[in-house]
Amino acid sequence: VGWREKNGPFPSRAKLLDVPQLGPCTFEQCAGFLRIPGAANPLDNTAVHPESYQNVEQLSRMMGILPSPALADRARQQNAHDLAAKLGLGVLTLSDILEALSKPGRDTRDDLPQPTLRSDVLDLQDLKPGMILHGVVRNVADFGAFVDVGVHQDGLVHISEMADHFVKNPHGLVNAGQPVKVRVLRIDPDRRRISLSMKDLDQP
Repeated sequence: VGWREKNGPFPSRAKLLDVPQLGPCTFEQCAGFLRIPGAANPLDNTAVHPESYQNVEQLSRMMGILPSPALADRARQQNAHDLAAKLGLGVLTLSDILEALSKPGRDTRDDLPQPTLRSDVLDLQDLKPGMILHGVVRNVADFGAFVDVGVHQDGLVHISEMADHFVKNPHGLVNAGQPVKVRVLRIDPDRRRISLSMKDLDQP
């Protein structure tokens, strides 16, 4: 907020990296939620995560269409498995990208069901390590899933904390809108970051 008040609106998602103390890990977590209408890169106004930009650019070159709903429409006319293989993506990841391209400016989290909230957990300061909570998956990325537990800040379940077994692709385990049970690992109030786990939920 301080950076924006001093420098004006963010012209691109990449400019988030200019914010003091916002490192690559935090950028990875928050960039996909920022929408920038009128950005030089149209993907900055979609739910496509920056880590997938190169895949969209490759798709754009293959189809001869700029990133847009029209590109998504053309891509959907192709064989999904063949197209995903050419892009080096899973079919589910490709589907998520095309859905995001179809609806620029839209935050898909607004359409998802609200979690069943605990009456004693309403803000970040109410969270404590070890708490077991019910939430709703708001977004899935290659590195994990963001879960809304009702404290106005989504928590991250890193891919290493999604299951007791090895998880290669988070999209194959959870979907946006899916209710999940999570355990609070760590809370960083200064950075407003919540680390969650879907493992060892039966342990006290």
